[in-house]
Amino acid sequence: MHNQNNSRISLPLADEVATVAFATRLAPGIKPGMVIYLHGNLGAGKTTLVRALLHAMGYIGRVKSPTYTLLELYQAGGLHLRHFDLYRFHDANEWDAAGFRDEFDGRNVCLVEWPEKAQGLIPQADMEITLEILSTEAVGNSRNIEVLAISQAGRECLKVLQS
Repeated sequence: MHNQNNSRISLPLADEVATVAFATRLAPGIKPGMVIYLHGNLGAGKTTLVRALLHAMGYIGRVKSPTYTLLELYQAGGLHLRHFDLYRFHDANEWDAAGFRDEFDGRNVCLVEWPEKAQGLIPQADMEITLEILSTEAVGNSRNIEVLAISQAGRECLKVLQS
């Protein structure tokens, strides 16, 4: 794990097993009200990371991609989690019509894929996670993950992740 300062780490994820292991280490640091942005190209592993995180927090049901529904609701580890996929968003009117503003209530944990599609409409992230595809070979399918802690809650979560 590379620590450039106390608010950013970057590390390789060799495969899906490594992604699950990362999520397992991240889960204990998630606190009520956190907003986590998830960046990465299509197929980078954003939904895989959310699925692994939810399972690490004790969720035992199916974790669906919210690509078409835009939002999936979960309860795990005593927390209310909201998984957004804003890839199909086109303008601010859609945001207002969907009523998503109410989900960012300071209690729900909001995991937001494609946050740039709602830039200026959603609260600032506590943490930003970026997944980058390094190799798509059948053997490796490796990724790099970078975690940037922005708020105090994000820095505390990062500290748990690094311990």
